[in-house]
Amino acid sequence: MILYPLSSARPLCPLWFQNLHSINHQGHKGTQRNYNRDVNQPLLKSATRYAATAAAVVAIVFAYHVVIRVNPTTVALTFLIGVLIVSANWGLKPAVFMALVATLAFNYYFLPPVGTLTIADPQNWVALFAFLVTAIIASQLAERARREAQRANERRVESERLYNFSQQLLSSDNVIELLNAIPRYIVECFAVTAAAIALPNRPDVYRSSSAIHDLELHDLQLVCMRGEPMADPEKRAVFIPLRMGVRVVGSMGVSGAALSRETLEAMSSLIAIAIERAGAIEKLGRAEAARESEQLRSALLDSVTHEFRTPLTSIKASATSLLSNPALDPAQRLELLTVINEESDRLNRLVGEAAEMAQLDANQFELQLAAHAIQEPVEHALEKAKPALGQHPVDIRLPGNLPPVRMDKGRITEVITQLLENAAKYSSPESPIQITGELGNRMVMTSVADRGPGIDDFEQSLIFEKFYRGRDQRLQVQGTGMGLAIAKAIVEAHGGKIGVTSQPGHGSVFYFTLPVA
Repeated sequence: MILYPLSSARPLCPLWFQNLHSINHQGHKGTQRNYNRDVNQPLLKSATRYAATAAAVVAIVFAYHVVIRVNPTTVALTFLIGVLIVSANWGLKPAVFMALVATLAFNYYFLPPVGTLTIADPQNWVALFAFLVTAIIASQLAERARREAQRANERRVESERLYNFSQQLLSSDNVIELLNAIPRYIVECFAVTAAAIALPNRPDVYRSSSAIHDLELHDLQLVCMRGEPMADPEKRAVFIPLRMGVRVVGSMGVSGAALSRETLEAMSSLIAIAIERAGAIEKLGRAEAARESEQLRSALLDSVTHEFRTPLTSIKASATSLLSNPALDPAQRLELLTVINEESDRLNRLVGEAAEMAQLDANQFELQLAAHAIQEPVEHALEKAKPALGQHPVDIRLPGNLPPVRMDKGRITEVITQLLENAAKYSSPESPIQITGELGNRMVMTSVADRGPGIDDFEQSLIFEKFYRGRDQRLQVQGTGMGLAIAKAIVEAHGGKIGVTSQPGHGSVFYFTLPVA
C-alpha cells in the first residue's frame, strides 16, 4: 500500500498507518521505531558498531591465542557470549556479522591445521557449523527479546503519556477554552512540532502556536468531510478524523513526529470524548441557568406581588373604614390616616427601588461627586432609618481625622440607610448596632455591625445578587431582595467595594470602601 500527499487525487488505503513510518524515514537504512524521535541509525554509527564487533573478535583471538592458551570449546563459548551481548544491545545484523567473523577466526586460529582456513578433521566441520548455527539462532532470540522489551517500554511510555493527556483534557469544561488548549497539550505530551484542531460547526482552526501554519484548514476540512485519515509526507504531517463512535465530530492534524497507529487512534477518541463532554456540560449549564432564571422570575413576581399587596391591603382597609364609619372620633381617624400615609410611603419606596434597580442595570444614572466627610451621609442615614431602627441603640465610632472622600452624598446615604435597616430587621429588638470607620490604602472603609443570626459562607456571595433573599429569613422578614444589589451597584460606581463578614449565631459586619478625595 502506498500513501499519497494530500494534493494527490488518488484514494488512500485503510492500511495507511502501516506505511507512515517508511514515508517519514525515506532514504535511511536499518530503521527502528521510537516514540519520541526519529531513530534511523546514521551510517557512521552503524559502521562504528560493525568495527567494534570486529575489534571484539580480534581481542578474543589475541587473548586466547597469544596471552593464554585454552581449548577450542572455551574459545567457542567466549565467541558465543560476545555474539549474545552484541545482539542484545545492537541488534541482529551486527550480531550475525560478529558470528561470521568469529567463525572464520575460530577456524583459522583454533582448529587444526592452525593458520589455514582448511579443516582436516570432519568432526571440526560439524563443530564449526554447530557454532555458526548456534550463534545465529542465539542472536535472533536475543534480538527478539530486545525488540519485545523495547516495544513493551514504548507501550508503557505511550500509556503514560495518553493517561497524562487524558487528565489534561479534563481540566476544562468550556468548549472554546478546551479547543484552544488541546493543540498545546498534544505538543507537550507527544513531542510533536505542531498540532491543530478543527470542528465542522466552527470556522476557526485551533493551533498550538499562531506562528506555525503547516497544518492547513483545507486539509483538516477534507479529512473531516471524508472521515478518513490522510498523510502529507513532504510536511511530515498526519490528519485524522475525531470520531465519537461512528460520528465524526472534527479533525486533528499533527506534524513533526511519527506517532504509532494506536496512539493516533487513542488521541482521536480521547479528544472527541473531551469535546463532547465539554459541550454536554455547557448545554447542561445553559439549561440549569434557564431553569434558575425561571425560578428567579417566579420568586421576583411572588416577592413583588406580596410586597405590593401588603401596603395596598392596609391602605384599602383604612380607607374603607373611614368611608363606612363617618362617626369615628378624631383619634381613630388620625390612626387610620397615619396607616394610609405610612403604607403609601412604603409603596412609593418599593416602586422607587424597582425603578432605581432598572436605572442601575442600564447605567442610566449620574453621580454628583464631591468631597465629603463620611460622617455626613452617616448622620443623614440615621435620620432616614430612625423608624426602622426603633429601640436599637446605635454606637458610632468614626475617627475625627478620617479624610474626606469623593462621593455622591445622596447615593452613599442610601447605601448606609440600607445597611442600617437590614441590621435592624435581621437582629433581635434592642440589640446594639455599631458603625465604625477606618483608613487604609487610601480607602475609607465604613462598617455596620449587628448581633443578628449571621450568614453562612454559601450565602455571603449571593446576598448582593438581585432579588436574592436568605433561605432562613425570606419568609420571616419582608423585603424584595433589591436593597443590597442597589447598594453594591452604587458603591462600585464610586470605585469602591462592598462585602460582608459573618459567623452564624454571632452577627454580621457589612462594610464598603470609598476612595479618598
